[in-house]
Amino acid sequence: MLGLPIGFATPWLLLALIALPVLWFLLRAVPPAPIRRRFPGVALLLGLKDDDSIVDRTPWWLMLLRMLLVAAAIVGLAGPVLNPEKKAASTRPLLVLLDGGWAMASGWRGHSQAIEAALEEADRAGREAAIVRLTTPEQPEFHQAGLWARRIAEFEPLAWLPDPDAVSAWKSGLDAEAFDTLWVSDGLAFEGRLDLLETLETFGDVRVFQNVAPVVGLTEVAFEDGILSVTAKRSETSDYSGEVAVVGRDPDGVERVLARGALGFEAGSVAAQIEFSLPAELRGRISKFVIDGEASAGAVQLTDDRIRRREIAIVSGSEREGLELLSPSHYLRQALVENADVIAGSIPDVLPANPDVMVLPDVANLAPAEKEAVIEWANAGGLLLRFAGPRMAASDLSRSEEDPLMPVRLRAGGRTVGGAMSWGEPKALAPFAADGPFAGLAIPDDVRVTAQVVAQPDPNLAERVLAELSDGTPLVTRKAIGQGQVVLFHVTANAEWSGLPLSGLFVQMLDRLAVLSAVSGEEASVLEGTTWKPQRVLDGMGRLQDGQTLPGVAGEDLAAGKLGADLRPGLYRYGDKSFARNVLSASDELALFTWPARISVEGFTGPQARDLTAYFLTAALILLMVDTLASLVLSGRLRGFGFAAVAGLAMMMPPGVQAQTAEPAGLTSEIALAYVITGDGTLDELSRAGLFGLSDTLYLRTSIEPVDPVAVNLETDELAFFPFLYWPISADQPIPSDEAYAKLNQYLRSGGMILFDTRDADVAGLGASSPNGRKLQQLARALNIPALEVIPDDHVLTRTFYLMADFPGRYTSRDVWVEAAPPDAELVEGMPFRNLNDGVTPVVIGGNDWAAAWATDRYGTPLYPVGRGSSGERQRELALRFGVNLIMHVLTGNYKSDQVHVPALLDRLGQ
Repeated sequence: MLGLPIGFATPWLLLALIALPVLWFLLRAVPPAPIRRRFPGVALLLGLKDDDSIVDRTPWWLMLLRMLLVAAAIVGLAGPVLNPEKKAASTRPLLVLLDGGWAMASGWRGHSQAIEAALEEADRAGREAAIVRLTTPEQPEFHQAGLWARRIAEFEPLAWLPDPDAVSAWKSGLDAEAFDTLWVSDGLAFEGRLDLLETLETFGDVRVFQNVAPVVGLTEVAFEDGILSVTAKRSETSDYSGEVAVVGRDPDGVERVLARGALGFEAGSVAAQIEFSLPAELRGRISKFVIDGEASAGAVQLTDDRIRRREIAIVSGSEREGLELLSPSHYLRQALVENADVIAGSIPDVLPANPDVMVLPDVANLAPAEKEAVIEWANAGGLLLRFAGPRMAASDLSRSEEDPLMPVRLRAGGRTVGGAMSWGEPKALAPFAADGPFAGLAIPDDVRVTAQVVAQPDPNLAERVLAELSDGTPLVTRKAIGQGQVVLFHVTANAEWSGLPLSGLFVQMLDRLAVLSAVSGEEASVLEGTTWKPQRVLDGMGRLQDGQTLPGVAGEDLAAGKLGADLRPGLYRYGDKSFARNVLSASDELALFTWPARISVEGFTGPQARDLTAYFLTAALILLMVDTLASLVLSGRLRGFGFAAVAGLAMMMPPGVQAQTAEPAGLTSEIALAYVITGDGTLDELSRAGLFGLSDTLYLRTSIEPVDPVAVNLETDELAFFPFLYWPISADQPIPSDEAYAKLNQYLRSGGMILFDTRDADVAGLGASSPNGRKLQQLARALNIPALEVIPDDHVLTRTFYLMADFPGRYTSRDVWVEAAPPDAELVEGMPFRNLNDGVTPVVIGGNDWAAAWATDRYGTPLYPVGRGSSGERQRELALRFGVNLIMHVLTGNYKSDQVHVPALLDRLGQ
């Protein structure tokens, strides 16, 4: 009647409302009306008044109160739901099918809420359910829908998209009976999606939930002429704007945003390119490119050797004294020093440094031992760059057997095309091939070649030519050697034979050749026969996780294999070389799938269903207590039962209300853990449950007996009562006032500890590359925080109660930050740790989401999943141990560091 979107799980219970009129008459009859009889003596009592009067009927307002009480109880038991899902007449089980790839990650919050609402609706209808993720397809197992609603976090998106072959095999193996399907999709097309849809329709009805926002990702990073460019792609041409952040390590090893670029798509375009011009020193520190606000593996591009600063060795031969400015080494050094680290020396001197590129200017022949060492170095992936000259022209490199360190065989004597003894004119450079390493470089008009060494005709000569002169004579040739390459410039490295070393083109050509020393993702043949060890891998939300426990990957699979559980996107290493396998490559497209018109496709913009049962039953309980008090007042018995009624009201108050309204004065003799109110009700409840679980662990395992956790308002509450303050970070929490910061700084100075938790696992740069990390920087800017360092192995937090080497929460990052040790902290002989001061680190900063790992209900049952199986329980146990160590540290300080004085004490006792 009021137009409210309210449904009922058991609407038949509403029939009990018909009995309300009957209840009205029953209440009117209690107490019963007195029988009227005439008695002559009553006339003597006329005019007298009783001190106490008793009504003969129940007051109308009390009857109304009782009817409202009964109505609230009836409606609550009927299971009212605000914004209910459209109830289907089907009673078949419900299959929740997730695409499960990284493309769902940015909208995962909306996806999970929609899934939870659908499962709760199915649970109210008594239907069974199952959840299947197409990135790891398994046969559905139908159980009570409510059980699956509590396990949604286990189905977080993975860092790859569904494999059509695996999906087809899963579809063919479906052997369940009839069921309905709720397909939660990212909207991207993949081979076999339509066939799968048609198969699911044979089992029952199919509904589709799909995020309305476009899917956005980054493709491979390109480096050309000192310019870094990264291409962003999107799934549709709707309005989208954002920023791409370049993230790298500063000189202290802390990850920071090095540059930002606006991400703007042209109208109707699905691709946009962003360019960054960074110094070589800064470019060598880049670790990844990320799209701000897009928490997905596709929005991250990891970098590897292809853009880092190269180390180039110039082998110095015998040069004429006093002609340094004319020597080939001088020209090479000037051309390379801006974009590379240049070292010089003989071959035995530079080989131990394992340079990326070795340059031999006019070195014709090598000693057998040197030649063998250079071949071994090149086979391992080095780039040998050679330049011609008079010595090479006079050498015997034209023999029938090709030199392994030369890309081609040479004609003896060389060629002069523009000197006084030549009839020809100096030759210009021909345009570079479009598929070569010099493609797109502009050739200056004044560059001429007057002499060169000439290649012998050979069947494979054409495929080895990188650049040539206008008459077709090779100028630069290349040949592969094992994992490496050898490149020959057929002219000198100085201006003796050509004007090339005097031009800017020479610098650009050398820069591109230096980049060739890195492994190229498009050259799968270069990786053949190698095994690459994963170092850090991406999860579906774009977070880097430790990958060193994963098995190695064959080089050919790493370059061209399909991403999946056996090949995850991330950073891989082979020897001293690194290779980044990212989610998207330049050839990938984010094409949308067009659902058939018969399929209902819904978004996540509508209001979510909310169960109102608790609200109505709570209202009925409150009305019952009011009715009890009113009845006591009317009967005159309030004095006898007043205290009991008030005590009953206090006992019925929710525990959270008691904790948040507790008087601080009551905490002077008790220990309570506290958490900062962020304004996000869900996050605050998570903090309360986390500290409750930690308090319970402290009570069971230590001599600390904390009371229930306390919510702290930084603006109004006194902080001195709490030794420990948990501060979870959310991107939209408000900045405290100046008065609150003054209290916080006083709290830190007086020995209190704050645990800042960004809850994003991105702690390498204090979370600087995530929204929560940036909010942490804003919040901490006004705090007097000392210099920080990652927890060292000998810090007291590793041994205050438990011996620990890692500090996991829901995530497992090792980089947790504490106050840096004083410069004079010494390691005493015979002791495994240093002599630290007696203070407590005022702050601990990390992103492992410890509250989620600690959180339990009143019965000690964990509320949030951590990891999987027994390893997950082990991780939860380590998280609890870290919490115990934290509280023991803040209460006892660094007292365990006093053990460094044990040798001195024993000496004194011996005296």
